[in-house]
Amino acid sequence: MAWINLTIAGIFEIIWAFAMKQSDGFTRPAPTAITLVAMIVSFALLSLSMKSLPLGTAYTIWTGIGAVGAFLVGIFVLGEQANAMRITAALLIVSGLVMMKLSAPA
Repeated sequence: MAWINLTIAGIFEIIWAFAMKQSDGFTRPAPTAITLVAMIVSFALLSLSMKSLPLGTAYTIWTGIGAVGAFLVGIFVLGEQANAMRITAALLIVSGLVMMKLSAPA
């Protein structure tokens, strides 16, 4: 269950990052509210996952899901640049996440 909570927490991190971008510096009420709610859900689920997962593993996976997810949202939703160096960097993050998962205790 910890891994499921952690994955969902990472998805909510992507949501709050996107909503924060849409909030225009917290000047738009709806995206600001979505940002705050998604942050709370993300942190709560991260906290639950840390009951049984090591800190380093949980936090690294959580931030990695958020980083790569926000990168993909930026490209596919916001039309941000996708060049070879940025894609390679994202692939390196994903490879690190896989290594963290494989090295984590069961």
